[in-house]
Parts: sequence; C-alpha cells; structure tokens
Amino acid sequence: MRNPLIPLLLSLLSLLWLAPAGAADEAALAARRDELRHALQIAERGSPAQYEAVAKRLADHPLFPWLEYARLRRDLGTATPGRVEGFLRRFDGQPAAQLLREAWLGELIRRQDWPRFLATYRPDSDPTRRCAHAQARLAAGAVDEGWLKDVEALWLNGRSMPDLCDAPFAELQRRGRLTPELRWQRIELAAEAGELGIMRFLARGLPAAEAALAQDYAAFVESPHERAARWPADARSRRIAMHGLVRAARRDPDGVEARLAALTPVLGLGEAERGPVLYQIALWTVASYGEASARRLAAVPASAWDARLHEWQVREALARQDDAAALAALERMPEAQRRDARWRYFEARLRERRGERDLAHALYAEAARDASFHGFLAADRLNQPYALCPKTPRTPAEIAAEVASHPGLVRAFELRRIDRPGWAEREWRAAVAGFDATRRIEAVRLARRQFWHDRAVFFLGREDPDELRYYRLRFPLSYPRTVRAEAERHGLGPAVVAAEIRAESAWMREARSHADARGLMQVLPATGAAVARRHGIAWGGPDTLYRPVTNIRIGTAYLREMIDRHDGKYFLAMAAYNAGPAPVQRWLAQRPDLDPDFWIETIPFKETRDYVARVLAFSVIYDWRLGQESPPVSERMLGRDPPPDRRRAHVCPSPTESIAP
Repeated sequence: MRNPLIPLLLSLLSLLWLAPAGAADEAALAARRDELRHALQIAERGSPAQYEAVAKRLADHPLFPWLEYARLRRDLGTATPGRVEGFLRRFDGQPAAQLLREAWLGELIRRQDWPRFLATYRPDSDPTRRCAHAQARLAAGAVDEGWLKDVEALWLNGRSMPDLCDAPFAELQRRGRLTPELRWQRIELAAEAGELGIMRFLARGLPAAEAALAQDYAAFVESPHERAARWPADARSRRIAMHGLVRAARRDPDGVEARLAALTPVLGLGEAERGPVLYQIALWTVASYGEASARRLAAVPASAWDARLHEWQVREALARQDDAAALAALERMPEAQRRDARWRYFEARLRERRGERDLAHALYAEAARDASFHGFLAADRLNQPYALCPKTPRTPAEIAAEVASHPGLVRAFELRRIDRPGWAEREWRAAVAGFDATRRIEAVRLARRQFWHDRAVFFLGREDPDELRYYRLRFPLSYPRTVRAEAERHGLGPAVVAAEIRAESAWMREARSHADARGLMQVLPATGAAVARRHGIAWGGPDTLYRPVTNIRIGTAYLREMIDRHDGKYFLAMAAYNAGPAPVQRWLAQRPDLDPDFWIETIPFKETRDYVARVLAFSVIYDWRLGQESPPVSERMLGRDPPPDRRRAHVCPSPTESIAP
C-alpha cells in the first residue's frame, strides 16, 4: 500500500529545493549587476570590439536580450537586415524584440525598403506604421478590395494623418473611391475633434459651393457665428452646429446658450443636437458655481444626463446650502450611483438636518460598511468602529515559485534594479498580461519586495473590487522610523504623513510629475529649496528630493507649514498641498459657511476634491497598519487629536451584522 506521507514529503522537499535556488539566482544576478551596467554603457556608446568582448561574458544573463537590443538600437541606421532579423527571430515574443521591431520598422520606412517592411510588419494601432503598411502594399502592387477598405478606414480619422498616408490617399482618389461623401465624413470627424486645420484642408477638395460651406463650418467650430443661421437646415449642418457649440461652451457658456436659442428654430435642432450642448453649458456653469447653474441643469434633457452631471447637481445645491434641492438631486440619481457610500452619507446628513433621524441612521449604517472617507464619516455620526476587512494573499507554494521564476518578471525586477524603468514596465506588462488573478496578485506581492509599490495601485482591483482589501500590498510603509520621527517633530500623526506619501507617489521614491514634483511627497524643487532653507535641511539641488529620508523631512515640514497657514485645519492644508494656497483661499471666500465635509465635496477641482478625501481615508488604513486605533476622521480633518477613549477601533463586520460601538 502506498504511504500517504510520500506526496507530502515530496512537496516539502520541492519547497526546500525551490527557495534556495531562488535566493541563489538573486545572489548571482546581484553579483553581475555592475558588470551588466558597464556592458550596457558599452552597448550604447562603446566600440564593436569592446561590445563583443562583454557580450560573450553575458550571453547567459537573463537581460542579454536587452543588451543586444541596446547595441542594435544604437547601430540601427547601419545594421544589416540579417542581424536585426536574427535578433527578432531569436527573441520573438519578448518585449525587447517588440521594441526593436518597432524601431526597425521605422528604419525600414526611412530606407523605403518596402519588401522588408512587409515581411517584418505585424498589425498594431500606430498610425505611422499603419500608413507605411498601406504604402508598402501599394508599392508592391497589392491593391485589391481589402487594401482599398483598409485605406478608407485610415482616411476616416478626424486627426491629422502621417505623410506616409498621402500616396495611399492619392491612389484612393485616383480610383474614384475618395468621394465627396467620404471627404464630408472626415470633415465631420475633424469638427468633432476640433481639428480646424484638417477641416479647412479637406474643404479644398470639394466642389466650389460645398467647399465654401465647409470653410464656413470650420469658422463656426473655431468661433460660433451668426452666418450659421443661413446654412442648409439639414442633418450635417445640425451636427456641425452641435460640435461647434459643444467646443465653445467651456469658455463661453452664456454666449453659447444665446447662440443655441437662435439656431434651434432655423436649423431645426432636435434633442439629439441640443442635449450635448445644454449638457456642456450646464456643466461649465455649475463647475464654477455660476448663478445660472440650477436653471441650466434643469434645461438638460434626460437623454443627455450622466453620472457626472448628477454629481454636479448635488454639489451645486450643497454649495447654495439648499438642502431640499440637494435631496431632490440625490433622488434623481440612478439607484446604483445613489447607493455609493459618498451619496448615502450626504443623503443621511441632509435628512438628519431635516429631523428624519431614523432614516438618516439607516443611511449612515449602510454607508459605514464602506472603508472610505465617507464610510468613516458615517461611522463617526453613529459613534461606531470603522469597517475594515483586510485580506491576505494565499498563494499555493508551487504557484508562488512559478511566478518568482517567470522569465519576464525576473527581467522586469532586474531592469528596475539597474535603473531601466521603461524597459522594466514593458516586461512587467507583458508578463502579467498572461496571468490569472492568483498569479497577478503574487506578482504584485513580489514587486512590493522590490519597492515597486505602484504595481499594487495599478494592478489590483480593476476587475475584482474585492482585491482592494489587500491593504498590506496597497498601503506599504517604508522608512517607518523616519515617518514617525518627522511626524513627531512637526506634531503630526505618522498615519497622516504615511497617507500623504501614499496619495502623492504610492511610495515610489523616484516618482516625478509633469510639473516636476519629485520623490515620495512630490515636492517641487523651488518649494523644496525654500523649505530646506527655512528648516536647516541640507540641500544639494533638485535631485535631493529623490533621497527618501530627505524628501520625507522636507515634505512633512511643508505639510506642517500648510496646516499652520490654515488655522490647524488638516482638510484645508491637504487641499493647499495639492492645489496650492491661492485656490483654497478663493474657495473659502466663495463658500465660507459650509461645514467641512460639505466644503470638501464642493471643491471645484476633481483632483483636489478626491485627493483630500483619499488622504483622510488612507490615514485610517495607516492607523491600522501602525497597529493603533484611529482618531475620528471628522476630528482629524479639523486638526484635532481626541483622547484615546474617543478613538475608533477597526472591525470587520459580517455581511448582515451591524457595527456595534
């Protein structure tokens, strides 16, 4: 009889075998890291003889494809087709080969080597390569019905197309397929995209009378004018009028409202055309809380409403402190949207103010089950613990070993270690694209060990919201001693500092924004230099902000300055940290008497509105991560630190039980 312990023993032996092998592999890669960096420098700048010498020594390295890529990419202008094609065959399917294929196709376009382009090309969405493919087929004489339809598809684009499409488009016209109707279709697409130059260029190919009308259409899209009243009252004129008015509504809702009223009877504008225009008029009026907001919202037909406009209708009423209008707007929301914790909370607040205590309590209880800013606020209104139900990944050992040894992930992690983030990103995305949920979550867990923390932000919760409960993955806590020390130095809770870092950079120490904010707390160089000077922190130029400890010191000091500047109120300081102090002062002047939760919800900038709510919610999760109970969020956002007996515990209720205090 077979011993039932044998499979278990074999499994244990396999685990013992796999773990040391992984450690040994990492150690081997670490030992060769400097050699690889040096080899890449030679690949990108050295002589052929130097490269051949180092390449031989690294032929067995997992990153050898990238080393070869670097060399070939450098020499692409003089490379022989055989060498490039050999690389593409050898590493087919790997990101390095895909990236080189794209570059090689660009070189073949430059050489106008159309036969080789056709042999190398694989369909993708890049307009230049798609146009080149049409040109290559034209050069080869492969003009059939399929080619004609492909070129027609390229033509029907409202944006400017690459010059490589010129010859295929000319052939389309020569064969009588570039009809005025097809030209008009593209003019309308260009009008929708706001591409005035394309509209005017296309108009020149129409018969004279039609060309004049098309030019006037372009003028209207640029700036709506009175001549539109003399256009033909047909479907095309109505669509062009709609596109032009939609485009102008953001900068001039008053003028567009008047122009829409004048054109509606003469062009016969129906709901299909008026709806999108009225939507934009209302949106850009209410987004600045203009006096006509309520009237313009009421004018939008039901067919044009969406979730965004429903939200703004509530905010506009909250800003006017019109509780009845706000409740009516909430009641008009689709039920799925209305059940969101944010709107359950505000409905409860409004009903509580109307004396509907039982209904308000029920709504608070429903919202309080959500681990979010508004869920935590709802729990505060009920004086009960915060609902927090963390999950921990449970990956079978054999799958964990499989993921850890996946060649694409091995390459991705090693590329990050040698400061090649763009290449690492390509390897990561290619690897996880083929993973199921278990393997993807395990990949995120491995990335966390490599301080690649934003993988959890971008690759958890997209398909399954329950993955958002992997709080330890999604809310890392690096440099805890520095966070605690700087928080204590400036009289802040460490959870608040950690939450700011998570919201700003997802703990990516090399993060850099389009505005040039840098590092963990996303500090602008000018701000960093000034704060460092005021607080006696060593400053060695903008790259100082990539040093995590220094960044935390500067960012925490700056946050404290914002808090002091705003009378100790965290929610205002957080808004100023994100948007700057000037907008915050403007919003305070516009809505000085709103309660803090209502004021946050009526912040005009979505980014800042969500940012403040996000940081405050994250602070609760970081309290949990730090092993401490949370101050009520409603107190924390005011800068208050209540005694221990008023702090909130973190509990995970069952689907049916209430959260008892």
